Amino acid sequence: MRYFPSILVRLFNTISNIYWIIIYSNFRKKYEIDESFRFNGKLIQLYGEGSIRTGVDSYIGALSTLQAAKGYAIDIGSFCSISHNVRVYTQSASPDYDFSIKDRPQKCGDVTFGDYCWVGANVFINPGVAIGNNSVVGANSVVTKDIPPFEIWGGVPAKLIRKKRAIE
Repeated sequence: MRYFPSILVRLFNTISNIYWIIIYSNFRKKYEIDESFRFNGKLIQLYGEGSIRTGVDSYIGALSTLQAAKGYAIDIGSFCSISHNVRVYTQSASPDYDFSIKDRPQKCGDVTFGDYCWVGANVFINPGVAIGNNSVVGANSVVTKDIPPFEIWGGVPAKLIRKKRAIE
């Protein structure tokens, strides 16, 4: 009788794993997700009527969200590492307008990740941002503007920390 709870836990974990495999399979059908793209954990959400495209051998971590509003796109390059609890939005409320207005303007724009990007945990990426090839976004950052290639950015809002060193 003492093994009964562990059997229930294993059964629950198996059912949970199957559930997320089905969810991620549906994301692959709805969006242009490369077959080598990895959903690295559970509770990853992709939603919206826009487009989401991924390159080869990239991944996204658990608890992350990609939101592609109608008419906008999220493009993730090849060999990108997007950590856990990362939020990427193509549409957001514009803070400059009166929130009591029913049809207030929205801040919208495509979000692009170049190849070989590394995005740390707990990062928020605003609409309309482009992250350049081989760049790094430090953990806990809020990205409000474009990040050039081969640069390391971090903070709230994210700012240039330094340019990447060339390896000889």
